[in-house]
Amino acid sequence: MIEVQGLYKRFGELQVLTDISARFEKGKVNQIIGMSGSGKSVLAKCMVGLHKPEEGKVLYEGKSFHDMDRDAMRSIRQEIGMLFQGSALFDSLTVLENVMFPLSMFAKMSRSEMEDRAHVCLERVNIINKDELFPAQISGGMQKRVGIARAIAMNPKYLFVDEPNSGLDPQTSIVIDELIKEITEEFDTTTIVITHDMNSVMETGENIVFIHKGRNAWSGTRDQLLRSDNQELNDFIFAGSLMRQVRDSLKGKD
Repeated sequence: MIEVQGLYKRFGELQVLTDISARFEKGKVNQIIGMSGSGKSVLAKCMVGLHKPEEGKVLYEGKSFHDMDRDAMRSIRQEIGMLFQGSALFDSLTVLENVMFPLSMFAKMSRSEMEDRAHVCLERVNIINKDELFPAQISGGMQKRVGIARAIAMNPKYLFVDEPNSGLDPQTSIVIDELIKEITEEFDTTTIVITHDMNSVMETGENIVFIHKGRNAWSGTRDQLLRSDNQELNDFIFAGSLMRQVRDSLKGKD
């Protein structure tokens, strides 16, 4: 479990996060949702140590991440897997080498052991016989799956995924959503997905945090989300006509 307590983050005079508190549960797909510019990605970067907050704490299993010494912080980072927006694969590395990259950085393995582990991860995301291809030679959806394989290479306890469906068609997005959910359950990870894709939220979101203008404006389950009377949340999730129809249908059943 990861817990955020009273987090503040600013860049110069710009206050980006204000008094954020939230819990992200083990074995669940936790989602951070909100409009572009609301502070979702900044919150995630504070949680993994890419940004240091001015105030507040990020607790990993009850231990304050930013108060740790360098060795303890490094140990936590080795337990974190990350899938960046756009996959962020290395263009000059093959599919196999991309998945092996975190192993070469952090794991004490021989070359053959790293290759074996990378193959296991690639097979888990249904990528077979693509070892020698480069990212430019595979589709966007396949790049996302390679990114997931790389993210789970170190058997992470914590998995951060930033906009996994960005740039993907609806059918491929469903495949990626299902894969993230399966891996979360299979490895019992604390998974945090940053998204504004409401289809993804309704399919896989189990514990949802809504960030609005840098504040935690609402938290709950996807069932509670559709029945919320939070005006900012409703403006966000019911922006589309289909979602408004879902809301109106639910209200008719109450």
